[in-house]
Amino acid sequence: MENNPLRQFFRRPAVQIKLPSGGKQYSASVLEMPESGELPVYPMTAIDEITSRTPDALFNGTALTDLIQSCVPAIKDPWNLESTDIDAILIAIKAAGGKQDLEVETVCPKCKDQSTFKVNIVGMLSTLKSGDFDTPLQVQNLKVKFKPLIYKEMNEGGLEQFTITNKYRNLNNMEDVAERNKLTTTAIKEITILTMKLLSRSIEYIETDEEVRVSEFDFIFEFVSSADKKTFESLRDHHTAIKSSSDLKPLDITCANEECGHKFTQPFSINPTDFFA
Repeated sequence: MENNPLRQFFRRPAVQIKLPSGGKQYSASVLEMPESGELPVYPMTAIDEITSRTPDALFNGTALTDLIQSCVPAIKDPWNLESTDIDAILIAIKAAGGKQDLEVETVCPKCKDQSTFKVNIVGMLSTLKSGDFDTPLQVQNLKVKFKPLIYKEMNEGGLEQFTITNKYRNLNNMEDVAERNKLTTTAIKEITILTMKLLSRSIEYIETDEEVRVSEFDFIFEFVSSADKKTFESLRDHHTAIKSSSDLKPLDITCANEECGHKFTQPFSINPTDFFA
């Protein structure tokens, strides 16, 4: 309400962030980019806190989209945010709430001691960047142009993977060896098909040497599914390399046990289900 005399005491932006992707590729229906190129990020409300801890909403993705729309009002359609920007936005929301450090549980691979390692989340933002999605991969006589997945595709893939995993969760307990082997093969096929679907959705287009450009998902998926192993692995590995360059960097950790002092790296990623806990 514009005439609310308490309006001046409402929450205010606490952090300004630049998206790793730059944000220029988004339409106005997805993002209203300020002239500064930086997005104002607000602290979470009490309702946001509750939403971020609701298992069903976290599972189907609505908790994350509602949270982003509340804390980053410039983002109109979080479902269409690219994967390269999601981590930066979540870190910024955490930082806007006054959280400077994140505690990460670690186990030293040398002495096996468990300890808690503090990560400066504001410092993380400066390390995030978008991978090189502009340079096509040359494979056979084709040019393959990749693109980041959007959040909707990521969420659907995660739900499908959960369904497959849940369907075959009791495989190891089956006494019938023949049936267990049969179902194991089926499970591997289903996971492989899902992997091919996600890889296909990560391809913007494939251009032939005759300059025919193919961007339809069904055609690309059929190609990925029918390609020889070497071609498939080239596509998969190239996409993995691009994605890895966009991901949060591993943590450089020194064992807290003074007698050990072993230095090691530990992978780090953001899981929305416990990131705001």
